[in-house]
Amino acid sequence: MKAVVVNVHGGPEVLAVEEVQLAGPGPGQALVKVMAAGVNFMDTSSRRGLGAASQLPMTLGVEGAGIVLAIGPDVKEFSPGDRVAWYYVPGSYAEQVIAPVSQLVPLPDDIGFDSAASLMTQGLTASNLVLQVYPMKTGDVAVVHAAAGGLGLMLTQMIKLLGGKVIGRVSHADKVDVVLRAGADYVVIGRAGNFASQVLRLTDGKPVNVVYDGSGTEGLHESISLLDYFGTLALYGRFMGSIAPVDIFSIPRSIKITYPSVMHHVRTREALLERTRQVFAWFSSGKLRTAIGHRYSLFEAGQAHRDIESRRSTGKLIISPQANGISSSRPRTW
Repeated sequence: MKAVVVNVHGGPEVLAVEEVQLAGPGPGQALVKVMAAGVNFMDTSSRRGLGAASQLPMTLGVEGAGIVLAIGPDVKEFSPGDRVAWYYVPGSYAEQVIAPVSQLVPLPDDIGFDSAASLMTQGLTASNLVLQVYPMKTGDVAVVHAAAGGLGLMLTQMIKLLGGKVIGRVSHADKVDVVLRAGADYVVIGRAGNFASQVLRLTDGKPVNVVYDGSGTEGLHESISLLDYFGTLALYGRFMGSIAPVDIFSIPRSIKITYPSVMHHVRTREALLERTRQVFAWFSSGKLRTAIGHRYSLFEAGQAHRDIESRRSTGKLIISPQANGISSSRPRTW
């Protein structure tokens, strides 16, 4: 079967489609036909050799959805033909993947594979941010950095679902409309290090309850300056870069700074199933939508990485492993 392989760390040009042989599924495993794989920033960092060390050659991708082809000994939860999704199974940029059954969740028939691959990592991350990291309440005001990205759009919708107000930040004017369609109350345009004054004009100078920041270190101090007493700054994104030391005695108000992990949100099998069911239910009822920015074949994985790293893309980027050659799909949003 074909897979996107990294033989040497580097730029998008190092991604190569190769024939790879998979062993049959062992105990507690399933062989899955990958119908859609999500593209995430952590994939680009793995390609560059950042984060946890990975043995080369390696197949990229961790998120996706597909169909069970075979199961290992003693697996009773799934059967061949079942539709499944996952948020963390390394090697997902491939036509097939060997997945631990503990990482698979049942995929309802009314949810397509592309949508499922858009909902897993980003949907679970967003639910962690609004349910546990800062329990969103009616009337709370949130600032969402990188609001036009797949996670930013998911987060914006969930904040609105729970009664909050959203001020989204985007880097370019052409991203404003998609964030407003996701439900944001206001959108500001600017770099992460130069936006606080715009937010305060919108709030009549009042500080906000929570800032969600996955954009890196550039706007850290501006984000802190916006927070109300006992407000929360939630930093997310494993590969956002190192954070410069913060002088806690210079912080103007009593606040909380946290770096939450989605893995802690779903650290048990029961939690994974419960949280996923909630995200799927919101989607099936029409309360939550996915925005597919672009679809790529395996052969276009390098372009997918260029697009996400450019920060010019909007919505979720999807790799379709069963597509042959170069795809003809065009970027689209809601």
